[in-house]
Amino acid sequence: MIMKTGTGMSKSETLKNEILNKVKEYYSAVEDEKDTSFTSGKSRVNYAGRVFDEKEMTNLVDSSLEFWLTYGRYSAEFEKKLAEYLGVKWSFLVNSGSSANLLAFMTLTSPLLKDRAVKRGDEVITVAAGFPTTVAPIIQYGAIPVFVDVDLETFNIDVNYLDKALSSKTKAVMVAHTLGNPFNLKAVSDFCKKNNLWLIEDNCDALGSKFEGKFTGTWGDMGTSSFYPPHHMTMGEGGAVYTDNPLLKKIMLSIRDWGRDCWCDSGVDNTCKHRFSGQYGTLPFGYDHKYVYSHFGYNLKATDMQAAIGCAQLEKFPSFVEKRKENFAKLYNGLKSVENKLILPKATEGSDPSWFGFLMTLRDDVSFKRNELAEHLEKNNIQTRNLFAGNITRHPCFDEMKEGVNYRVAGDLKNTDKIMNDSFWVGLYPGMKDEAIDFMIKCIVEYIENNK
Repeated sequence: MIMKTGTGMSKSETLKNEILNKVKEYYSAVEDEKDTSFTSGKSRVNYAGRVFDEKEMTNLVDSSLEFWLTYGRYSAEFEKKLAEYLGVKWSFLVNSGSSANLLAFMTLTSPLLKDRAVKRGDEVITVAAGFPTTVAPIIQYGAIPVFVDVDLETFNIDVNYLDKALSSKTKAVMVAHTLGNPFNLKAVSDFCKKNNLWLIEDNCDALGSKFEGKFTGTWGDMGTSSFYPPHHMTMGEGGAVYTDNPLLKKIMLSIRDWGRDCWCDSGVDNTCKHRFSGQYGTLPFGYDHKYVYSHFGYNLKATDMQAAIGCAQLEKFPSFVEKRKENFAKLYNGLKSVENKLILPKATEGSDPSWFGFLMTLRDDVSFKRNELAEHLEKNNIQTRNLFAGNITRHPCFDEMKEGVNYRVAGDLKNTDKIMNDSFWVGLYPGMKDEAIDFMIKCIVEYIENNK
């Protein structure tokens, strides 16, 4: 028997509303108690941060009260809304951006792709100046990354090296949009189409960026996103892969969910209506389709509680993008006076970036080193970051790798090494105060003026 209150709601519904209202009260109380004043040199200027309100918190608690925990209604809602935002047919939620890259790459190894499948020993064109999880799946599978250099203004792949990187073994291009700045998608897409190559866009740092009016991550065969706290939006841990290709959609759904052949939603049985009447491999006829495996897969799903946060974040997301653009413009205009000492970031022609960070590179004639400027900023409580790995081939993980055997370099990596030695970036996330941006500009300009 369900007990009803005077409002017509059940006791559990009434209690749930009370809990969610208390969560809103809690959020407001915490916000009211925060010291939001900014003191130059004492207040921490983080390179990134979470931007949220009571909606994320109530969604999270609402999901936890349901206690479904794994993929559920919030996950389905998030996938649908992300696909709608990007203008693609399908998006799949995973537990991190690294898992998104793993899933996207492993999708290309499926035997369902026949001659176009990436096999061990095949080559994938990429860059060494970036985050390691763009490259890791290639190496872990046994394919060969072919590294090309980047340019020093957009810090993206130098498309002039694409033809040099091409060989009879090339099967794909897998490249990131660096710090939100799109790479030249027209040139890379045309190159891939001309040579019948797959294109994976690592869009983890560029959600909301556009190239020629179309969202990054939607030009290639697959795009990937990360929802780690510093990124454009967050759900704590989390990521996504998206595509318009129905075959890739089928494969990635299988690989994400243990490699199963079944496509039933979690908790649902017999969507295909042939659960006990199919023939698969050399299994006995009628073997339960829920336990038939067509790939060697993983469990890469996120929890419904993460998705609940993501749903609330998506509602705010367009405002996040605009604020990032505003903060980038403030930094750029404030640092124009020292452009003779710093190479400032430049948007790729035809692009509209949703900037993740503000990258600066020391020009060759400066009298100080990158770390000296970075340490000066850190002493003033301004967080700095290098461009991730700088040059991934110079890291200990490559100590046992042999050039020409385990990886290949097309041309040289001169600019990649320049970035490794002389580049760093600061934040511009939506929660950053104008006073913090002004203070960063002041610290950078004064240091350079005092070290001419």
